[in-house]
Amino acid sequence: MVEQLVVAAGGEVVARAIVPDERTEIEAALKDWADGGAIDLILTTGGTGLGARDVTPEATQGVIDKEAPGIAEAMRAAGMASTPMAALSRQVAGARGATLIVNLPGSPKAVQECLDAVIGILPHAVEMLQA
Repeated sequence: MVEQLVVAAGGEVVARAIVPDERTEIEAALKDWADGGAIDLILTTGGTGLGARDVTPEATQGVIDKEAPGIAEAMRAAGMASTPMAALSRQVAGARGATLIVNLPGSPKAVQECLDAVIGILPHAVEMLQA
């Protein structure tokens, strides 16, 4: 679903992986992709809730150089327009070098709402990072 939304918005999917819910493995994957130089935007899905194995935000915070809190705030606000449960999501967005990393929730409906809220600003954010 994420891939379809990215392509529909004019983006290109150059890599895809399923990473276990382990902070060190998520951090390693994010570093590999961001530091490789070929990926401008990394979208993660899932692991943003309050569950014991939900560690994607912590892994993301562990690898980013700069946080972009407005992106996460916009996604949460969009989700909360549908359900107050969106307040429980802990998405993080930020940059590692010239790569933007954005955490999306795991629910397909929530992914759609979140991407709808920010898809228009992501290309500009990437351009700013690469300037």
